[in-house]
Amino acid sequence: MATSRPAAPEPQAAALDLPLKTAIARLANGVSPASLGLAHFDWLLHLAVSPSKQAELASSALRKNLLWWQYLGACARGQGASCVAPVADDRRFSRPEWQAPPFGALAQGFLLAQQWWEEATHGVRGVSRHHEQVAAFTVRQWLDMLSPSNVPWLNPQVLRQAAASGGLNFAQGIANWARDAMAVATDGRPRGVEAFRPGEGVALTPGRVVHRNRLCELIQYEPTTPKVAREPVLLVPSWIMKFYILDLTPQDSLVKYLVDQGHTVFVVSWRNPHTADRALTLDDYLDLGVLASLDHVRSACGDVPVHAAGYCLGGTLLAMAAAVLGARKSQVLKTVTLLAGLVDFEQPGELGLFIDESQVAFLEDLMAEPGYLDGRRMAGAFQLLNSRDLVWSKLLHEYLMGAQTPMTAMRAWNADQTRMPARMHSEYLRRLYLDNELAEGDYPVHGQAVNLRAIRVPLFVLATERDHVAPWQSVYKVLRLVGGPTRFVLASGGHNVGIVSPPAGPSAHAEASYRWAEHGVDAAPPDPLAWHARARQEAGSWWPCWEQWLRSHGSGEVAAPAVPRVRMAGAVVAAPGSYVFEE
Repeated sequence: MATSRPAAPEPQAAALDLPLKTAIARLANGVSPASLGLAHFDWLLHLAVSPSKQAELASSALRKNLLWWQYLGACARGQGASCVAPVADDRRFSRPEWQAPPFGALAQGFLLAQQWWEEATHGVRGVSRHHEQVAAFTVRQWLDMLSPSNVPWLNPQVLRQAAASGGLNFAQGIANWARDAMAVATDGRPRGVEAFRPGEGVALTPGRVVHRNRLCELIQYEPTTPKVAREPVLLVPSWIMKFYILDLTPQDSLVKYLVDQGHTVFVVSWRNPHTADRALTLDDYLDLGVLASLDHVRSACGDVPVHAAGYCLGGTLLAMAAAVLGARKSQVLKTVTLLAGLVDFEQPGELGLFIDESQVAFLEDLMAEPGYLDGRRMAGAFQLLNSRDLVWSKLLHEYLMGAQTPMTAMRAWNADQTRMPARMHSEYLRRLYLDNELAEGDYPVHGQAVNLRAIRVPLFVLATERDHVAPWQSVYKVLRLVGGPTRFVLASGGHNVGIVSPPAGPSAHAEASYRWAEHGVDAAPPDPLAWHARARQEAGSWWPCWEQWLRSHGSGEVAAPAVPRVRMAGAVVAAPGSYVFEE
Protein backbone atom coordinates (compact mmCIF):
# COMPACT_ATOMS: atom_id res chain seq x y z
CA MET A 1 0.00 0.00 0.00
CA ALA A 2 1.37 3.41 -0.96
CA THR A 3 2.26 5.71 1.89
CA SER A 4 0.00 8.73 2.19
CA ARG A 5 1.67 12.08 1.57
CA PRO A 6 0.52 15.50 2.73
CA ALA A 7 -1.56 17.35 0.18
CA ALA A 8 -0.17 20.45 -1.46
CA PRO A 9 -1.09 23.53 0.55
CA GLU A 10 -3.43 26.04 -1.02
CA PRO A 11 -1.60 29.26 -1.93
CA GLN A 12 -3.79 31.24 0.49
CA ALA A 13 -2.78 28.99 3.41
CA ALA A 14 0.94 29.61 2.72
CA ALA A 15 0.70 33.27 1.70
CA LEU A 16 3.37 34.36 4.18
CA ASP A 17 5.85 31.80 2.83
CA LEU A 18 5.28 32.25 -0.88
CA PRO A 19 7.21 35.48 -1.65
CA LEU A 20 10.43 34.15 -0.13
CA LYS A 21 10.07 30.63 -1.51
CA THR A 22 9.15 31.88 -4.97
CA ALA A 23 12.20 34.15 -5.05
CA ILE A 24 14.47 31.28 -3.98
CA ALA A 25 12.88 28.93 -6.54
CA ARG A 26 13.49 31.36 -9.37
CA LEU A 27 17.06 31.98 -8.25
CA ALA A 28 17.74 28.24 -8.00
CA ASN A 29 16.04 27.54 -11.36
CA GLY A 30 13.43 25.33 -9.69
CA VAL A 31 15.89 23.03 -7.90
CA SER A 32 15.31 22.83 -4.14
CA PRO A 33 18.41 23.93 -2.15
CA ALA A 34 16.96 22.11 0.87
CA SER A 35 16.79 18.85 -1.08
CA LEU A 36 20.42 19.19 -2.21
CA GLY A 37 21.55 20.26 1.26
CA LEU A 38 19.86 17.32 2.99
CA ALA A 39 21.42 14.86 0.53
CA HIS A 40 24.94 16.18 1.04
CA PHE A 41 24.54 16.47 4.79
CA ASP A 42 23.38 12.84 4.94
CA TRP A 43 26.37 11.73 2.87
CA LEU A 44 28.99 13.83 4.66
CA LEU A 45 27.74 13.02 8.16
CA HIS A 46 27.76 9.27 7.53
CA LEU A 47 31.14 9.51 5.84
CA ALA A 48 32.50 11.39 8.86
CA VAL A 49 31.57 8.50 11.18
CA SER A 50 32.87 5.76 8.84
CA PRO A 51 36.64 5.40 9.44
CA SER A 52 36.71 2.23 7.36
CA LYS A 53 35.31 4.05 4.32
CA GLN A 54 37.74 6.90 4.91
CA ALA A 55 40.65 4.45 5.01
CA GLU A 56 39.38 2.79 1.85
CA LEU A 57 39.22 6.15 0.08
CA ALA A 58 42.67 7.13 1.31
CA SER A 59 44.08 3.86 0.00
CA SER A 60 42.31 4.38 -3.32
CA ALA A 61 43.69 7.93 -3.59
CA LEU A 62 47.22 6.63 -2.97
CA ARG A 63 46.84 3.89 -5.61
CA LYS A 64 45.47 6.34 -8.17
CA ASN A 65 48.27 8.80 -7.44
CA LEU A 66 50.87 6.06 -8.00
CA LEU A 67 49.14 5.00 -11.22
CA TRP A 68 49.28 8.55 -12.49
CA TRP A 69 53.00 8.90 -11.71
CA GLN A 70 53.69 5.56 -13.38
CA TYR A 71 51.81 6.83 -16.42
CA LEU A 72 53.98 9.98 -16.47
CA GLY A 73 57.13 7.86 -16.26
CA ALA A 74 55.98 5.63 -19.10
CA CYS A 75 55.18 8.70 -21.20
CA ALA A 76 58.68 10.06 -20.59
CA ARG A 77 60.06 6.77 -21.98
CA GLY A 78 57.71 6.96 -24.97
CA GLN A 79 55.68 4.00 -23.69
CA GLY A 80 52.64 5.82 -22.32
CA ALA A 81 49.53 3.66 -22.09
CA SER A 82 46.29 4.80 -20.46
CA CYS A 83 46.03 3.95 -16.79
CA VAL A 84 42.28 4.56 -16.65
CA ALA A 85 39.58 4.42 -19.30
CA PRO A 86 36.62 6.82 -19.47
CA VAL A 87 33.09 5.51 -18.99
CA ALA A 88 31.40 4.18 -22.10
CA ASP A 89 29.59 7.36 -23.17
CA ASP A 90 32.38 9.84 -22.29
CA ARG A 91 33.95 11.09 -25.54
CA ARG A 92 35.65 14.22 -24.19
CA PHE A 93 39.18 12.81 -24.42
CA SER A 94 38.76 10.49 -27.42
CA ARG A 95 40.57 12.72 -29.94
CA PRO A 96 44.24 11.89 -30.69
CA GLU A 97 45.37 15.29 -29.38
CA TRP A 98 44.47 14.18 -25.87
CA GLN A 99 46.96 11.30 -26.01
CA ALA A 100 50.00 13.56 -26.47
CA PRO A 101 51.82 15.11 -23.47
CA PRO A 102 51.04 17.13 -21.47
CA PHE A 103 47.36 16.78 -22.34
CA GLY A 104 47.32 13.03 -21.81
CA ALA A 105 48.48 13.58 -18.23
CA LEU A 106 45.66 16.10 -17.67
CA ALA A 107 43.04 13.76 -19.08
CA GLN A 108 44.28 10.73 -17.12
CA GLY A 109 44.53 12.72 -13.90
CA PHE A 110 40.99 14.04 -14.33
CA LEU A 111 39.56 10.58 -15.07
CA LEU A 112 41.30 9.12 -12.02
CA ALA A 113 39.91 11.92 -9.84
CA GLN A 114 36.45 11.36 -11.33
CA GLN A 115 36.71 7.67 -10.52
CA TRP A 116 37.74 8.45 -6.94
CA TRP A 117 34.77 10.76 -6.40
CA GLU A 118 32.46 8.07 -7.74
CA GLU A 119 33.83 5.75 -5.06
CA ALA A 120 33.52 8.46 -2.41
CA THR A 121 29.84 9.17 -3.10
CA HIS A 122 28.79 5.52 -3.21
CA GLY A 123 28.80 2.80 -0.61
CA VAL A 124 28.76 4.97 2.50
CA ARG A 125 26.85 2.93 5.05
CA GLY A 126 23.70 4.59 6.38
CA VAL A 127 23.12 7.04 3.51
CA SER A 128 19.69 6.71 1.95
CA ARG A 129 19.66 5.54 -1.63
CA HIS A 130 18.05 8.73 -2.89
CA HIS A 131 20.52 10.97 -1.05
CA GLU A 132 23.43 8.90 -2.35
CA GLN A 133 22.18 9.35 -5.92
CA VAL A 134 21.68 13.10 -5.46
CA ALA A 135 25.14 13.57 -3.92
CA ALA A 136 26.82 11.53 -6.66
CA PHE A 137 24.92 13.40 -9.37
CA THR A 138 25.81 16.82 -7.95
CA VAL A 139 29.49 15.94 -7.60
CA ARG A 140 29.48 14.65 -11.17
CA GLN A 141 28.04 17.97 -12.37
CA TRP A 142 30.84 19.88 -10.64
CA LEU A 143 33.48 17.56 -12.08
CA ASP A 144 32.04 17.90 -15.58
CA MET A 145 32.19 21.69 -15.18
CA LEU A 146 35.83 21.57 -14.02
CA SER A 147 36.97 19.17 -16.75
CA PRO A 148 40.16 20.26 -18.56
CA SER A 149 38.20 19.95 -21.81
CA ASN A 150 36.27 23.08 -20.74
CA VAL A 151 39.39 25.20 -20.08
CA PRO A 152 40.68 26.93 -23.25
CA TRP A 153 44.39 26.80 -22.34
CA LEU A 154 44.19 23.14 -21.28
CA ASN A 155 42.28 21.80 -24.30
CA PRO A 156 44.55 20.89 -27.26
CA GLN A 157 41.66 21.08 -29.74
CA VAL A 158 40.93 24.68 -28.73
CA LEU A 159 44.62 25.65 -28.80
CA ARG A 160 45.03 24.20 -32.28
CA GLN A 161 41.93 26.05 -33.51
CA ALA A 162 43.20 29.29 -31.96
CA ALA A 163 46.56 28.90 -33.69
CA ALA A 164 44.89 28.16 -37.03
CA SER A 165 42.42 31.06 -36.83
CA GLY A 166 44.61 33.61 -35.11
CA GLY A 167 42.29 33.63 -32.12
CA LEU A 168 39.16 34.37 -34.16
CA ASN A 169 37.50 31.31 -32.64
CA PHE A 170 37.36 33.15 -29.30
CA ALA A 171 35.82 36.24 -30.90
CA GLN A 172 33.21 34.11 -32.62
CA GLY A 173 32.65 32.20 -29.39
CA ILE A 174 31.96 35.44 -27.50
CA ALA A 175 29.49 36.42 -30.22
CA ASN A 176 27.77 33.04 -29.94
CA TRP A 177 27.57 33.40 -26.16
CA ALA A 178 26.16 36.95 -26.41
CA ARG A 179 23.51 35.75 -28.86
CA ASP A 180 22.43 32.93 -26.55
CA ALA A 181 22.52 35.15 -23.46
CA MET A 182 20.31 37.71 -25.17
CA ALA A 183 17.84 35.00 -26.17
CA VAL A 184 17.65 33.77 -22.58
CA ALA A 185 17.33 37.28 -21.11
CA THR A 186 14.53 38.25 -23.51
CA ASP A 187 12.76 34.87 -23.54
CA GLY A 188 13.70 34.69 -27.20
CA ARG A 189 13.95 31.54 -29.25
CA PRO A 190 17.20 29.93 -30.42
CA ARG A 191 18.69 30.92 -33.75
CA GLY A 192 17.34 28.92 -36.67
CA VAL A 193 14.10 27.59 -35.19
CA GLU A 194 12.11 29.74 -37.62
CA ALA A 195 12.98 27.25 -40.36
CA PHE A 196 11.11 24.53 -38.46
CA ARG A 197 7.81 26.25 -37.76
CA PRO A 198 4.95 23.68 -37.56
CA GLY A 199 3.12 23.47 -40.86
CA GLU A 200 6.10 24.96 -42.73
CA GLY A 201 9.27 23.04 -41.86
CA VAL A 202 7.82 20.30 -39.65
CA ALA A 203 4.39 18.73 -39.02
CA LEU A 204 3.72 18.63 -42.75
CA THR A 205 1.63 15.48 -43.08
CA PRO A 206 -1.75 16.55 -44.56
CA GLY A 207 -4.77 16.26 -42.29
CA ARG A 208 -7.44 18.22 -40.45
CA VAL A 209 -8.62 18.90 -36.92
CA VAL A 210 -11.77 16.81 -36.48
CA HIS A 211 -12.44 17.41 -32.79
CA ARG A 212 -11.52 20.06 -30.25
CA ASN A 213 -12.18 20.73 -26.59
CA ARG A 214 -10.59 23.06 -24.04
CA LEU A 215 -7.66 20.69 -23.48
CA CYS A 216 -6.76 19.16 -26.84
CA GLU A 217 -7.32 18.98 -30.58
CA LEU A 218 -7.70 15.69 -32.42
CA ILE A 219 -6.06 15.59 -35.85
CA GLN A 220 -6.98 13.02 -38.51
CA TYR A 221 -4.54 12.53 -41.39
CA GLU A 222 -5.35 12.13 -45.07
CA PRO A 223 -4.90 8.56 -46.38
CA THR A 224 -2.31 7.96 -49.10
CA THR A 225 -3.39 4.44 -50.03
CA PRO A 226 -6.68 3.30 -51.65
CA LYS A 227 -7.29 0.84 -48.82
CA VAL A 228 -6.45 1.13 -45.13
CA ALA A 229 -6.40 -1.20 -42.15
CA ARG A 230 -9.86 -1.50 -40.63
CA GLU A 231 -8.72 -0.46 -37.15
CA PRO A 232 -7.44 3.16 -36.84
CA VAL A 233 -4.35 4.22 -34.89
CA LEU A 234 -4.57 6.90 -32.18
CA LEU A 235 -1.28 8.48 -31.04
CA VAL A 236 -1.20 10.11 -27.58
CA PRO A 237 1.96 12.16 -26.95
CA SER A 238 3.01 13.43 -23.54
CA TRP A 239 1.47 16.70 -22.39
CA ILE A 240 4.95 18.04 -21.60
CA MET A 241 5.83 18.16 -25.32
CA LYS A 242 4.36 19.37 -28.60
CA PHE A 243 2.88 16.48 -30.56
CA TYR A 244 4.95 16.98 -33.71
CA ILE A 245 7.87 14.99 -32.32
CA LEU A 246 5.84 12.24 -34.00
CA ASP A 247 5.52 14.24 -37.24
CA LEU A 248 8.81 16.05 -37.81
CA THR A 249 10.07 16.36 -41.39
CA PRO A 250 8.61 13.99 -44.00
CA GLN A 251 11.83 11.94 -43.79
CA ASP A 252 11.48 11.18 -40.07
CA SER A 253 7.74 11.37 -39.42
CA LEU A 254 6.20 8.37 -37.66
CA VAL A 255 2.76 9.72 -38.61
CA LYS A 256 3.63 9.80 -42.32
CA TYR A 257 5.19 6.34 -42.12
CA LEU A 258 1.99 4.85 -40.66
CA VAL A 259 -0.21 6.67 -43.17
CA ASP A 260 1.94 5.45 -46.08
CA GLN A 261 1.69 1.89 -44.74
CA GLY A 262 -2.08 2.08 -45.02
CA HIS A 263 -3.27 3.13 -41.55
CA THR A 264 -5.87 5.70 -40.60
CA VAL A 265 -3.97 7.86 -38.12
CA PHE A 266 -5.21 10.27 -35.47
CA VAL A 267 -3.04 12.24 -33.04
CA VAL A 268 -3.81 14.23 -29.89
CA SER A 269 -2.41 17.78 -29.84
CA TRP A 270 -2.42 19.13 -26.28
CA ARG A 271 -3.22 22.74 -25.52
CA ASN A 272 -0.48 24.79 -23.84
CA PRO A 273 -2.12 25.72 -20.48
CA HIS A 274 -2.25 29.19 -18.94
CA THR A 275 -3.00 30.58 -15.49
CA ALA A 276 -6.74 30.02 -15.97
CA ASP A 277 -6.04 26.28 -16.35
CA ARG A 278 -4.33 25.93 -12.96
CA ALA A 279 -7.08 23.64 -11.59
CA LEU A 280 -6.92 21.06 -14.41
CA THR A 281 -6.38 17.57 -13.01
CA LEU A 282 -5.04 14.28 -14.27
CA ASP A 283 -8.65 13.12 -14.47
CA ASP A 284 -9.29 16.01 -16.88
CA TYR A 285 -6.39 14.92 -19.07
CA LEU A 286 -7.72 11.37 -19.00
CA ASP A 287 -11.34 12.33 -19.77
CA LEU A 288 -10.88 15.23 -22.20
CA GLY A 289 -7.69 13.90 -23.76
CA VAL A 290 -7.59 10.12 -24.11
CA LEU A 291 -11.16 8.92 -23.48
CA ALA A 292 -12.86 11.69 -25.46
CA SER A 293 -10.44 11.16 -28.36
CA LEU A 294 -11.06 7.41 -28.35
CA ASP A 295 -14.81 8.01 -28.47
CA HIS A 296 -14.46 10.35 -31.44
CA VAL A 297 -12.08 8.03 -33.32
CA ARG A 298 -14.49 5.14 -32.90
CA SER A 299 -17.49 7.13 -34.05
CA ALA A 300 -15.53 8.41 -37.06
CA CYS A 301 -14.41 4.91 -38.10
CA GLY A 302 -17.59 2.89 -37.64
CA ASP A 303 -17.24 1.88 -33.99
CA VAL A 304 -14.33 -0.46 -34.67
CA PRO A 305 -11.78 -0.98 -31.86
CA VAL A 306 -8.72 1.27 -31.89
CA HIS A 307 -4.97 0.65 -31.86
CA ALA A 308 -3.98 3.22 -29.20
CA ALA A 309 -0.33 4.25 -28.71
CA GLY A 310 1.06 6.54 -26.02
CA TYR A 311 4.51 8.14 -25.94
CA CYS A 312 6.32 9.02 -22.69
CA LEU A 313 3.76 10.29 -20.15
CA GLY A 314 1.17 9.90 -22.89
CA GLY A 315 1.83 6.18 -22.48
CA THR A 316 1.28 6.46 -18.73
CA LEU A 317 -2.02 8.25 -19.35
CA LEU A 318 -3.03 5.67 -21.97
CA ALA A 319 -2.28 2.83 -19.52
CA MET A 320 -4.64 4.47 -17.01
CA ALA A 321 -7.34 4.78 -19.68
CA ALA A 322 -6.83 1.17 -20.80
CA ALA A 323 -7.16 -0.02 -17.19
CA VAL A 324 -10.37 1.98 -16.75
CA LEU A 325 -11.81 0.61 -20.01
CA GLY A 326 -10.69 -2.91 -19.12
CA ALA A 327 -12.48 -2.73 -15.78
CA ARG A 328 -15.64 -1.73 -17.66
CA LYS A 329 -15.24 -4.72 -20.04
CA SER A 330 -15.18 -2.18 -22.87
CA GLN A 331 -14.41 -3.14 -26.48
CA VAL A 332 -12.93 0.27 -27.34
CA LEU A 333 -9.29 -0.85 -27.62
CA LYS A 334 -7.89 -3.38 -30.05
CA THR A 335 -4.30 -3.07 -28.80
CA VAL A 336 -2.24 -0.80 -26.55
CA THR A 337 1.25 0.46 -27.41
CA LEU A 338 3.47 2.12 -24.80
CA LEU A 339 6.48 3.97 -26.23
CA ALA A 340 9.10 4.82 -23.56
CA GLY A 341 6.30 5.19 -21.04
CA LEU A 342 6.55 4.32 -17.34
CA VAL A 343 3.78 2.79 -15.27
CA ASP A 344 6.04 1.76 -12.37
CA PHE A 345 7.89 4.78 -10.96
CA GLU A 346 9.82 3.04 -8.18
CA GLN A 347 13.07 3.50 -10.13
CA PRO A 348 12.48 6.40 -12.55
CA GLY A 349 16.14 6.87 -13.36
CA GLU A 350 18.05 10.11 -12.93
CA LEU A 351 14.87 12.18 -13.34
CA GLY A 352 13.93 10.85 -9.90
CA LEU A 353 16.86 12.85 -8.50
CA PHE A 354 14.70 15.95 -8.89
CA ILE A 355 11.64 14.40 -7.24
CA ASP A 356 11.36 14.05 -3.47
CA GLU A 357 9.08 15.68 -0.89
CA SER A 358 11.28 18.78 -0.59
CA GLN A 359 11.58 19.20 -4.35
CA VAL A 360 7.86 18.69 -5.04
CA ALA A 361 6.89 21.18 -2.34
CA PHE A 362 9.42 23.61 -3.82
CA LEU A 363 7.84 23.25 -7.28
CA GLU A 364 4.36 23.71 -5.82
CA ASP A 365 5.49 26.99 -4.30
CA LEU A 366 6.98 28.00 -7.65
CA MET A 367 3.68 27.21 -9.43
CA ALA A 368 1.45 28.91 -6.84
CA GLU A 369 1.52 32.38 -8.40
CA PRO A 370 1.42 31.67 -12.19
CA GLY A 371 -0.70 28.52 -11.87
CA TYR A 372 1.62 26.43 -14.03
CA LEU A 373 5.19 25.16 -14.31
CA ASP A 374 7.13 26.93 -17.04
CA GLY A 375 8.53 24.50 -19.60
CA ARG A 376 11.98 26.05 -19.18
CA ARG A 377 12.21 24.51 -15.70
CA MET A 378 11.58 21.05 -17.12
CA ALA A 379 13.99 21.67 -20.00
CA GLY A 380 16.68 22.68 -17.51
CA ALA A 381 16.22 19.44 -15.59
CA PHE A 382 16.53 17.40 -18.79
CA GLN A 383 19.69 19.27 -19.73
CA LEU A 384 21.24 18.50 -16.36
CA LEU A 385 20.49 14.80 -16.83
CA ASN A 386 22.63 14.77 -19.95
CA SER A 387 24.78 17.84 -19.30
CA ARG A 388 27.92 16.33 -20.79
CA ASP A 389 26.31 16.26 -24.24
CA LEU A 390 23.76 19.07 -23.95
CA VAL A 391 25.70 21.68 -21.95
CA TRP A 392 29.47 21.14 -21.93
CA SER A 393 29.78 19.88 -25.49
CA LYS A 394 28.01 23.08 -26.58
CA LEU A 395 30.44 25.16 -24.52
CA LEU A 396 33.36 23.50 -26.31
CA HIS A 397 31.88 23.54 -29.80
CA GLU A 398 30.26 26.99 -29.89
CA TYR A 399 31.97 29.12 -27.22
CA LEU A 400 35.55 27.81 -27.32
CA MET A 401 35.89 26.52 -30.88
CA GLY A 402 33.71 29.34 -32.26
CA ALA A 403 31.60 27.02 -34.40
CA GLN A 404 27.85 27.17 -34.88
CA THR A 405 25.74 24.08 -34.39
CA PRO A 406 23.17 23.86 -37.20
CA MET A 407 19.56 23.83 -36.11
CA THR A 408 17.73 20.57 -36.74
CA ALA A 409 14.07 19.61 -36.61
CA MET A 410 14.63 17.71 -33.36
CA ARG A 411 16.48 20.60 -31.69
CA ALA A 412 13.83 23.08 -32.82
CA TRP A 413 11.07 20.85 -31.42
CA ASN A 414 12.98 20.55 -28.15
CA ALA A 415 13.06 24.35 -27.88
CA ASP A 416 9.27 24.57 -28.41
CA GLN A 417 8.48 24.25 -24.72
CA THR A 418 5.16 23.70 -22.99
CA ARG A 419 3.73 24.37 -19.55
CA MET A 420 2.08 22.09 -16.97
CA PRO A 421 -1.02 23.13 -14.95
CA ALA A 422 -0.19 23.44 -11.26
CA ARG A 423 -2.71 20.96 -9.86
CA MET A 424 -2.15 18.30 -12.51
CA HIS A 425 1.63 18.57 -12.23
CA SER A 426 1.47 18.25 -8.45
CA GLU A 427 -0.85 15.23 -8.73
CA TYR A 428 1.34 13.28 -11.10
CA LEU A 429 4.55 14.05 -9.18
CA ARG A 430 3.01 12.99 -5.86
CA ARG A 431 0.78 10.12 -6.92
CA LEU A 432 3.02 8.59 -9.57
CA TYR A 433 6.63 9.46 -8.69
CA LEU A 434 6.48 9.76 -4.91
CA ASP A 435 3.78 7.20 -4.09
CA ASN A 436 3.91 4.93 -7.18
CA GLU A 437 0.14 4.50 -6.89
CA LEU A 438 -0.43 3.31 -10.46
CA ALA A 439 1.86 0.28 -10.17
CA GLU A 440 0.51 -0.56 -6.71
CA GLY A 441 -3.13 -0.47 -7.83
CA ASP A 442 -3.97 2.54 -5.66
CA TYR A 443 -4.28 5.28 -8.28
CA PRO A 444 -7.81 6.74 -8.17
CA VAL A 445 -9.70 7.83 -11.27
CA HIS A 446 -12.79 9.73 -10.16
CA GLY A 447 -12.35 8.14 -6.76
CA GLN A 448 -12.10 4.54 -8.04
CA ALA A 449 -8.71 2.79 -7.89
CA VAL A 450 -7.52 1.42 -11.23
CA ASN A 451 -5.67 -1.84 -11.66
CA LEU A 452 -3.34 -2.38 -14.61
CA ARG A 453 -4.21 -6.08 -14.49
CA ALA A 454 -7.51 -5.09 -16.11
CA ILE A 455 -5.63 -4.40 -19.38
CA ARG A 456 -6.21 -7.66 -21.24
CA VAL A 457 -5.70 -6.58 -24.85
CA PRO A 458 -2.34 -7.28 -26.57
CA LEU A 459 0.40 -4.78 -25.72
CA PHE A 460 3.44 -3.56 -27.64
CA VAL A 461 5.90 -2.04 -25.17
CA LEU A 462 8.97 -0.20 -26.42
CA ALA A 463 11.91 1.07 -24.36
CA THR A 464 15.20 2.61 -25.44
CA GLU A 465 18.67 1.64 -24.25
CA ARG A 466 20.01 5.07 -23.25
CA ASP A 467 16.87 6.62 -21.80
CA HIS A 468 17.48 9.12 -18.98
CA VAL A 469 13.73 9.77 -18.57
CA ALA A 470 12.24 6.26 -18.68
CA PRO A 471 15.00 3.68 -18.02
CA TRP A 472 14.31 0.53 -19.96
CA GLN A 473 14.55 -1.72 -16.89
CA SER A 474 11.74 0.32 -15.31
CA VAL A 475 9.63 0.30 -18.48
CA TYR A 476 10.06 -3.49 -18.53
CA LYS A 477 8.17 -3.81 -15.23
CA VAL A 478 4.86 -3.31 -17.01
CA LEU A 479 5.11 -6.89 -18.28
CA ARG A 480 4.47 -8.18 -14.73
CA LEU A 481 1.60 -5.75 -14.08
CA VAL A 482 -0.80 -6.11 -17.04
CA GLY A 483 -3.21 -8.89 -17.91
CA GLY A 484 -2.57 -9.18 -21.65
CA PRO A 485 0.10 -10.73 -23.89
CA THR A 486 3.03 -8.42 -24.61
CA ARG A 487 5.71 -7.88 -27.21
CA PHE A 488 8.59 -6.07 -25.50
CA VAL A 489 11.05 -4.24 -27.74
CA LEU A 490 14.31 -2.59 -26.66
CA ALA A 491 15.56 -0.12 -29.28
CA SER A 492 18.93 1.58 -29.54
CA GLY A 493 19.13 5.29 -28.85
CA GLY A 494 17.67 7.57 -26.21
CA HIS A 495 14.28 8.86 -25.15
CA ASN A 496 13.69 10.89 -28.32
CA VAL A 497 16.19 9.72 -30.93
CA GLY A 498 15.33 6.09 -30.19
CA ILE A 499 11.67 6.79 -30.97
CA VAL A 500 12.25 8.90 -34.08
CA SER A 501 13.95 6.12 -36.01
CA PRO A 502 12.86 6.00 -39.68
CA PRO A 503 13.72 2.76 -41.47
CA ALA A 504 14.97 4.40 -44.67
CA GLY A 505 16.01 7.71 -46.17
CA PRO A 506 18.51 10.39 -45.15
CA SER A 507 17.24 10.45 -41.55
CA ALA A 508 17.68 6.72 -40.98
CA HIS A 509 20.20 5.79 -38.29
CA ALA A 510 22.81 3.44 -39.76
CA GLU A 511 23.56 1.98 -36.32
CA ALA A 512 19.91 1.48 -35.32
CA SER A 513 18.96 -1.91 -33.89
CA TYR A 514 16.49 -3.47 -31.48
CA ARG A 515 15.82 -6.59 -29.43
CA TRP A 516 12.38 -8.12 -29.01
CA ALA A 517 10.47 -11.06 -27.57
CA GLU A 518 6.84 -12.12 -27.16
CA HIS A 519 5.43 -13.02 -23.75
CA GLY A 520 2.19 -14.35 -22.38
CA VAL A 521 0.67 -13.03 -19.18
CA ASP A 522 3.26 -13.24 -16.35
CA ALA A 523 5.57 -15.25 -18.64
CA ALA A 524 8.34 -12.67 -19.04
CA PRO A 525 11.52 -13.22 -16.98
CA PRO A 526 11.38 -11.19 -13.76
CA ASP A 527 14.95 -9.98 -14.34
CA PRO A 528 15.23 -7.59 -17.31
CA LEU A 529 18.87 -8.56 -17.80
CA ALA A 530 17.80 -12.18 -18.26
CA TRP A 531 15.33 -10.97 -20.88
CA HIS A 532 18.10 -9.02 -22.58
CA ALA A 533 20.30 -12.09 -22.82
CA ARG A 534 17.56 -14.16 -24.48
CA ALA A 535 15.84 -11.59 -26.71
CA ARG A 536 16.13 -11.75 -30.47
CA GLN A 537 18.29 -8.98 -31.96
CA GLU A 538 17.53 -7.25 -35.26
CA ALA A 539 19.31 -4.55 -37.23
CA GLY A 540 17.47 -1.41 -38.33
CA SER A 541 14.48 0.60 -37.15
CA TRP A 542 11.78 -0.79 -34.87
CA TRP A 543 9.04 0.94 -36.89
CA PRO A 544 8.45 -2.01 -39.32
CA CYS A 545 8.37 -4.39 -36.34
CA TRP A 546 5.56 -2.35 -34.79
CA GLU A 547 3.66 -1.88 -38.04
CA GLN A 548 3.70 -5.62 -38.74
CA TRP A 549 2.52 -6.26 -35.18
CA LEU A 550 -0.40 -3.87 -35.69
CA ARG A 551 -1.29 -5.71 -38.91
CA SER A 552 -1.14 -9.06 -37.15
CA HIS A 553 -3.71 -7.82 -34.64
CA GLY A 554 -5.98 -6.25 -37.25
CA SER A 555 -8.99 -7.62 -39.11
CA GLY A 556 -8.33 -6.76 -42.73
CA GLU A 557 -8.71 -3.66 -44.87
CA VAL A 558 -11.45 -1.26 -45.94
CA ALA A 559 -11.67 1.55 -48.48
CA ALA A 560 -9.75 4.60 -47.34
CA PRO A 561 -12.11 7.10 -45.70
CA ALA A 562 -12.22 10.78 -46.56
CA VAL A 563 -11.23 13.11 -43.73
CA PRO A 564 -14.33 15.13 -42.77
CA ARG A 565 -14.28 18.92 -43.08
CA VAL A 566 -15.28 19.73 -39.52
CA ARG A 567 -15.65 23.42 -38.73
CA MET A 568 -13.91 24.73 -35.62
CA ALA A 569 -15.06 28.21 -34.60
CA GLY A 570 -16.50 28.63 -38.08
CA ALA A 571 -13.47 27.43 -40.05
CA VAL A 572 -11.99 24.14 -41.25
CA VAL A 573 -8.61 23.82 -39.50
CA ALA A 574 -5.87 21.98 -41.35
CA ALA A 575 -3.13 20.01 -39.61
CA PRO A 576 -1.14 20.78 -37.50
CA GLY A 577 -4.10 22.60 -35.94
CA SER A 578 -4.10 25.73 -33.82
CA TYR A 579 -3.15 24.53 -30.31
CA VAL A 580 0.38 23.66 -31.47
CA PHE A 581 1.08 27.38 -32.02
CA GLU A 582 0.12 28.49 -28.52
CA GLU A 583 3.06 29.87 -26.53
